[in-house]
Amino acid sequence: MRVTYRSSQDVSLTPIWVLLTVNVLLFIATLVKRNLVISLLGLQPASFASEPWTILTSMFVHASFGHIFANMFTFFFFGSYLLRLVGESRFLIVYFVGGLVGSVMFIILGPSYATAVGASGAVFALGGALAVMRPKLKVIIFPLPIPMNLWIAVIGGFLIMSFFPGIAWQAHLGGMVLGLIAGYFFRRRERRIFGR
Repeated sequence: MRVTYRSSQDVSLTPIWVLLTVNVLLFIATLVKRNLVISLLGLQPASFASEPWTILTSMFVHASFGHIFANMFTFFFFGSYLLRLVGESRFLIVYFVGGLVGSVMFIILGPSYATAVGASGAVFALGGALAVMRPKLKVIIFPLPIPMNLWIAVIGGFLIMSFFPGIAWQAHLGGMVLGLIAGYFFRRRERRIFGR
């Protein structure tokens, strides 16, 4: 079976817009019934056995405007670029499996009665894949106006954010590791097909 990659001109952003829309709609629902939405859809290790759906639904709920803005802004740029490189099905696999692995890591390593919400694990999976596939791609990370290599931005961002209070670094770590592994396999496939 031959695998091909999409060019930058042949890309549909449909999965990007669908995921963005779902996240924004659930954020609006959170503004209306914050405690209800977070308690129903957020992931808490202690109650996971009785609420197993939260391993997935927690990826679509955000705690604040700053939280959803940062995640969706990063998701749009990382996601759009990765989608062009690997196509819709591989993009969706990285996004969802990265988010699920992040949730599993939070269940294993997170505080039992803390509640995790957000797409950060999935977003770090996209960033991890890109960090391996295009490590020298120059990016600018707010508020630093200095272009830096993508791999430095992704791994540095993870390390810096891990020290912030209230951050589910376990989910970030799980997503990023999954992304790094996926990026390794995608890059090997690229080299086989295109001789890069």
